[in-house]
Amino acid sequence: MTDASTATPRSDDSGARRTARDLPPWPVALLACIGVVLFALPLVGLVARAPWTGLWTHLSSRFVVDAAVLSVVSSIAAAAVAALVGVPLAWVLARVSFPGRSAIRALVTLPMVLPPVVGGAALLFALGRRGVVGGPLHDATGLLLPYSIWGVILANAFVATPLVILTVEGALRNLDRRYEHAAATLGASRLRVLWRVTLPMIGPALGVAVVVAWARALGEFGATVTFAGSLGGRTQTLPLAVFVALESNRDAAVAISLVLVALSLGLLIALRDRWWPSR
Repeated sequence: MTDASTATPRSDDSGARRTARDLPPWPVALLACIGVVLFALPLVGLVARAPWTGLWTHLSSRFVVDAAVLSVVSSIAAAAVAALVGVPLAWVLARVSFPGRSAIRALVTLPMVLPPVVGGAALLFALGRRGVVGGPLHDATGLLLPYSIWGVILANAFVATPLVILTVEGALRNLDRRYEHAAATLGASRLRVLWRVTLPMIGPALGVAVVVAWARALGEFGATVTFAGSLGGRTQTLPLAVFVALESNRDAAVAISLVLVALSLGLLIALRDRWWPSR
């Protein structure tokens, strides 16, 4: 019969061995620490350079307020456009089998990997005053998208919509379709099933997709400056204001950067349970 006094140390030794096995090898731990420093160092630089005593003065200037208002309005509108277009696209890609589906998926998610400046140039050549579509559109209606708030919204939606498509498509593919089949059996039309069953069931994923699209639109720079320009009070968003302020007022640039970092970090923390589920 095993003595209890000897059984306890064995249990402790086993726990110690499990703890040792859970520790990463020292090269992995070293590289992980270097990675953390790589991402933390720029934030430390911003905080160290921040004009804390005059922070509110910089943030309340007309230059920053105009850029902030434009950024909020355009990013919310872009997120709405991304949801309006992205959800139907995601549903078609997830539920409808047709020739060329892979090519369509690659096309609608291309802005995620395309350099933003290239995306802005493509928009300009397509929808500019002399663009393939923009030229006839301007001649017929007088509507000019570049260098206007509509151009800002379109550029932001162009880069944000793929995030909605991928997130919603993934949620649709993982959805238990028995509920949709049950609703259809009871006589609901496909549109009613989508509106009353499918969308509520993927509601959390859809909410995350829209919020992430909004954040992406809020931080967009390359496509916006190429397609819509950087006109103060008209098309100059917060990221563009940072770029302009770096040449004339670095304290204001740092202050705006801190606001954008705080918004982005807060968003990631708020959505952590969606991306990193607790055990």
